[in-house]
Amino acid sequence: MICKSVPWRDIVLLTNDSTGNELTPSAKYDFKFKDYAPWVFRHLRAKFHLDPADYLISLTSKYILSELGSPGKSGSFFYFSRDYKYIIKTIHHAEHKLLRKILRDYYAHVEQNPNTLISQFYGLHRVKIPYGRKIHFVVMNNIFPPHRDIHQTFDLKGSTIGRDFKEEELEKNPRATMKDLNWLRRDMHLEFGPDKKRLFIEQIKRDVALLQRLKIMDYSLLVGIHDMNKGNEENLRDKTLRVFQPGGERNEETQQDLLMRTPSRMENLKKARELRQIIKKEKPVPMEKSTSKMPDEMLEERKNFIFFSDDGGFRATHEDGQPGDEIYYLGIIDCLTHVGAIICEIHTHEANTTPVRHRQESRARVERHVAQQIADLAHPTRSLRRPLHQIHHRHHQVARRSRARKRKHRAHHRFLGSSNPHQPRLRPFLHRQSHGSSRETSAQIRSRRRVRERRAGPHH
Repeated sequence: MICKSVPWRDIVLLTNDSTGNELTPSAKYDFKFKDYAPWVFRHLRAKFHLDPADYLISLTSKYILSELGSPGKSGSFFYFSRDYKYIIKTIHHAEHKLLRKILRDYYAHVEQNPNTLISQFYGLHRVKIPYGRKIHFVVMNNIFPPHRDIHQTFDLKGSTIGRDFKEEELEKNPRATMKDLNWLRRDMHLEFGPDKKRLFIEQIKRDVALLQRLKIMDYSLLVGIHDMNKGNEENLRDKTLRVFQPGGERNEETQQDLLMRTPSRMENLKKARELRQIIKKEKPVPMEKSTSKMPDEMLEERKNFIFFSDDGGFRATHEDGQPGDEIYYLGIIDCLTHVGAIICEIHTHEANTTPVRHRQESRARVERHVAQQIADLAHPTRSLRRPLHQIHHRHHQVARRSRARKRKHRAHHRFLGSSNPHQPRLRPFLHRQSHGSSRETSAQIRSRRRVRERRAGPHH
């Protein structure tokens, strides 16, 4: 185990075999595990009221839930812990660096705003496989509850450019995450009474102010809606989740004898080989075919936060304060994209048609958009992603200038009679010729002859 001593930059590196046993750094390993700022994240988990033992059990269980479908536009994969409390999300190296950079500000914000809607980060890790790439991932809260079906899901940015999920595709996948234009077409709005509206808008303003100060863009407000009239009768979670357990379903009582003594080195090696083969062959199975079941009641730690206090969410209320028929599950997600980053897969038409705006205007648009959606839906605000388009346009402008310089460079050397840019004997001659020298000296003629002979190569 290797440790660094700076609290905010702590790194713990473990070398393991496939059974999880720790090895010496020089030994042959199945994976290397790196834990970033473990003490900071430990304090964050305490502030989010997570029990350390439950946290470890949830993440180290044999069951891993993965959602059906392909990774999103960012290329990240999402996995769920067995009890559906936590999300394990793979992130890019740039996102990992940004999270480490903003960790101190994020920690201070959580201290001052315990009811923040920004994603709750519980751990930042890296796994390295022999002869493979390094995989960074973050452990965060799952906004959606394990005991309630989510009937509609929306990812809202306050933009209408490229923010549409096609209705014909929605017919094939009715549980897909919809976007801003789908929200507007359905005339949706958040139904909050005066008190809940005030709490929600004030927290949104504080969270967006932090993201603006950290120069973070492209975040979204995730809205999951549970219809209390429908309840859980459709049993959506069992239809959309799969279970992965290497070795299949096992009776834990049969493993009790293995806990009576410490296994020998040979037994560990044998177990590691068997586990490697099982992992290669094992495939996820639908949750409805597994003995693993979802919890039937609300998580205890959610009761301590305002926006998760109503059965794990924030229940709709009418103007008179009477409860409505829907429960909203809300959170600000995708908070690890810096404004200075170049988004490679940005749409070309967005870059060409969207004008430039300032970050402060983006913040104002977010706040206006949220306020409009709560009580009275108004016209959609403009794009939140314009600073990113400005960067994208600047990137292409620099690239065009670079290509123009290269073309000029190649044309110059074609004029010299060769594509080789390293010909120091010809350059003084051409420089003198360009200044009006009309006759060549004998030395210049000999120099040109030597250059031609060098290009032609040795005679056979």
